[in-house]
Amino acid sequence: MNIENLEKWHFEMTEKACNDLLDLVLQRKKKATSSSAAAFQIKGEEIPEEGSFSVITDWDGNPRCVVRTVRVRRIPYNEIGFDTAVLEGEDESIESWRENHEKFFRAEGKELGYTFTEDMDVIFEEFEVVEIIDQ
Repeated sequence: MNIENLEKWHFEMTEKACNDLLDLVLQRKKKATSSSAAAFQIKGEEIPEEGSFSVITDWDGNPRCVVRTVRVRRIPYNEIGFDTAVLEGEDESIESWRENHEKFFRAEGKELGYTFTEDMDVIFEEFEVVEIIDQ
């Protein structure tokens, strides 16, 4: 697959977190990600569309895999249940998912200029790995 024209992105705001989440994707344990709707708006980025392909990179920008978006939902943060959150492959309970994601959204909001609220919209993107790119 030619990846030159595909959107490229990485997880998180720190190298360790980015690469740890990428490893979960490469192990096919992480099948989704959540982002604040405000971040898309502030950055002027398009919300992913079902059926679209993109490249997940490591922290250094090296392409590591191609994913296809299979489902996109806009869900208020406080309405995300464990049946949804578990698709991210990161947490063993909804409580730990909420704690970790609230920390992330508060830090991201401080950086980008939005305020975390319990009812803010989250873009929940489910994806499947279609190609792993060997380094």
